[in-house]
Amino acid sequence: MHLGASIHVAALLESKPRERLNTSIKLKNGLLMPAIGYGTGLRFTRDETRTRDELKEAILSAIQLGYRTFDTASSYGTEAALGDALSDAFQQGLVTRSEVFVTSKLACDNYDPDDVLPALQRSLRSLQLEYLDLYLVHFPLKLRRGAIFPPKEKDILPAWEMKGTWKALERCVDIGVTKDIGVSNFTVKKLEQLLDFARISPVVDQVELHPIWQQRQLREYCKKKNIHVSAWSPLGGPGKPWGSYRVLEHPIIKRIAEKHGKTPAQVTLRWIMEIGVSAMVRTLTPGRMLENISIFDFALTEEDHAEISTIEQKRLALFEYLCNQTTSPYETVEDLWDGEL
Repeated sequence: MHLGASIHVAALLESKPRERLNTSIKLKNGLLMPAIGYGTGLRFTRDETRTRDELKEAILSAIQLGYRTFDTASSYGTEAALGDALSDAFQQGLVTRSEVFVTSKLACDNYDPDDVLPALQRSLRSLQLEYLDLYLVHFPLKLRRGAIFPPKEKDILPAWEMKGTWKALERCVDIGVTKDIGVSNFTVKKLEQLLDFARISPVVDQVELHPIWQQRQLREYCKKKNIHVSAWSPLGGPGKPWGSYRVLEHPIIKRIAEKHGKTPAQVTLRWIMEIGVSAMVRTLTPGRMLENISIFDFALTEEDHAEISTIEQKRLALFEYLCNQTTSPYETVEDLWDGEL
């Protein structure tokens, strides 16, 4: 870690009490996953050394500040930077492998059963790890091999045989290259289809979730099926093409934050944790990292929860570009999200 970054983190550690110890979620297989994780979906590319190094330094800062869950995906192009950071952290004695929880995701162009294990093994090489804690199906849509996300219309395939992909993932668990498997961006209907044939049921469904899109129907279903719900873009994705500051600027969230002497981000993340959901937050700034993880010294009241439940609901990330009438299995966003809008 660069000296300047190290000094900055040390100053932050001195300025805040140690109440930010990360609460863990117990998954159905007994694995413990820290509730507030560090997300690496930061639009870094594989051939930019500067940005790879920048992300590596950010992750090392996150580890020093107390983060233990790390979320990546082959399509993010950030696995190598995460691998560099974890390797350095292990060598420096900051953490051991058993103390971190690492999630990656199977890219949509690797859904053919014969492609699943090689894709996971490539991720392990990039991450410099022997196994993953969790491997997710990234999206319920198949792309042509070699296609990148977001895809061109010609690269979207009209059908995906989910059963074959899932059986290949179950085999990955059997041979020990991942401790467990799950999904991302699955609706209730798609989970029902998966559970009809799954030998190993998904332990996690990682989805868009925040006060403006609370996923009540999905959370209720997953609770019954013992599937943990995890939130990506828990602060509403400000800075992303579809993202919005509406979560952080919502009057109810701001009013509750002022009452507790906290920031809107801290209130949002505390709410997510209190409803039993984990959150993957992304930032390169150590100060923001500390803010996001410093949510364990207060609690929301029943009145706070009741107020947040009145917020008008709207899914922000629709992924309209995945829908068409020529190549996609989904003609409309209503089809893609099975009416969960």
